[in-house]
Amino acid sequence: MSTISAATVKELRDKTGAGMMDCKQALQETNGDMEAAVDLLRKKGLSKAAKKSDRVAAQGLVGVVSQVKSGAAIEVNSETDFVARNPQFQEMVQKITSLALAAGGDLSKLLAASYPGTGNTVEAQIKDAVATIGENMGLRRTAALSVKEGVVADYVHNKAADGLGKIGVLVALESAGDTDSLMTLGRQLAMHIAASNPQVVNVEDLSKEAIDRERAIYLEQAKAEPKNAGKSDEILLKAGEGRLQKEFVSQAVLLKQVFVIDGKATVAEILKQAEKDVGAPVKVAGFVRYQLGEGIEKKVEDFAAEVAKTVGAAQKS
Repeated sequence: MSTISAATVKELRDKTGAGMMDCKQALQETNGDMEAAVDLLRKKGLSKAAKKSDRVAAQGLVGVVSQVKSGAAIEVNSETDFVARNPQFQEMVQKITSLALAAGGDLSKLLAASYPGTGNTVEAQIKDAVATIGENMGLRRTAALSVKEGVVADYVHNKAADGLGKIGVLVALESAGDTDSLMTLGRQLAMHIAASNPQVVNVEDLSKEAIDRERAIYLEQAKAEPKNAGKSDEILLKAGEGRLQKEFVSQAVLLKQVFVIDGKATVAEILKQAEKDVGAPVKVAGFVRYQLGEGIEKKVEDFAAEVAKTVGAAQKS
């Protein structure tokens, strides 16, 4: 059995909120596999945290731009929030965002694009900014959406400047209906997506692997509940399936989520109701949701150890 470090146990505890001894035991049972340990704690009902977004930590800005039938989003990271509030940095992100539509979601193409007013590429301009501002930064990702008929609406949450913020959303609606009404609906949906963070548009878009993984977790949870003791496998499967639909599918799938602005109807029902105002059927063709620092693991500094290391180095010199 591999040795489980205290730092690894603490990391699992931070992710799940479970007790230290429960975390240590879970890591031992899974031979140190962090993701497997998270799943194990969830199966035992000891963890409510399972989303990687709970671990995100990075600074910078998300930028979005929409031109009725097309839209693009980018994320530019910096080391500190102080730089993200710097007007020079914000202007740079706005200009890169304006180029993102032409790049069509291709990161390498956007990095190679000509930065306005200079002889630099976007990539070179960012390097110049690093030297000027004195902090590491980089263009991390970009995405784009477009429709032949309809609109691409945008929304920025925690707005720092025009088109810039901590969360940026694009939502593409396909419809032959009234453009203004569609854009209003699209922006409301974009706000909903910012708040609810769906994974996919339709149930069919969920991967079999994701559903199977969640189904196994909910089944184990059902088996562990005292009230289910002695119940048949068939009943347990139904209980697990019910929780799968209620706690996973209805949260992960956009059309099945309860619309945050209404608080009652699902997004699918809201779309159906909106057809009267729009004057035609409406389909969500896709969405992009960028949250600043999403998926980036923040390095946890041990301040005491860093001080001791610095003092030790000074004494040796």
